[in-house]
Amino acid sequence: MLEANNIYKSYKGLEVLKGASLSISSSEIISITGKSGSGKSTFLNILGTLDTPDRGEVIIDSQIVNTLSANELAKFRNQKIGFVFQFHHLLPEFTALENVCIPAYISKKSKADTIKKASSLLSYLGLDQRLTHKPTQLSGGEQQRVAVARALINDPQIIFADEPSGNLDEASSEELHKLLFKLRDDFKQSFVIVTHNNELANMSDKCYNLSNGTLHLNE
Repeated sequence: MLEANNIYKSYKGLEVLKGASLSISSSEIISITGKSGSGKSTFLNILGTLDTPDRGEVIIDSQIVNTLSANELAKFRNQKIGFVFQFHHLLPEFTALENVCIPAYISKKSKADTIKKASSLLSYLGLDQRLTHKPTQLSGGEQQRVAVARALINDPQIIFADEPSGNLDEASSEELHKLLFKLRDDFKQSFVIVTHNNELANMSDKCYNLSNGTLHLNE
């Protein structure tokens, strides 16, 4: 599903990643832990094609993403990758349903089909009574589930999540963690999750620690 081979990245002369490598199979949940400032989000952004490595290659669904042009990469990202961030990044002027539909509209998918699928996803996530609510009318946990639905709308090969429960209370965090594994089981969805949450890390199929610029598998 995904391979990252010998990823190097420096910022202003500081080498953050020093040959980090990772491979992920279909329907697998991988977590990445590490101290603040260790490069976890940088590595996740490179895996998710939001940033580029100085050296090394990222392969997703047999495509070496480093070789794609900016336009090709944007299209690939929209069709193959989903993102869930700590702070939701929902557009406040749009309803829950409209927020979920946006990536599909960017892909020029049918409006009717998109609305039907978005409604189905939100219903699956327990938000069938919240379709017309705007983000300010939703709880933190509900907003994050809308963000999950948005990540799923284009049937991505893989979802990258950066501290997805970092802004939630304990009950909402536990609910989100269970949801991620239900998505893996029901949709055969793969996840790469950067987290400080030990419970979530320990639940994952594999847990890596990023330190000194490289990844180490926790046994």
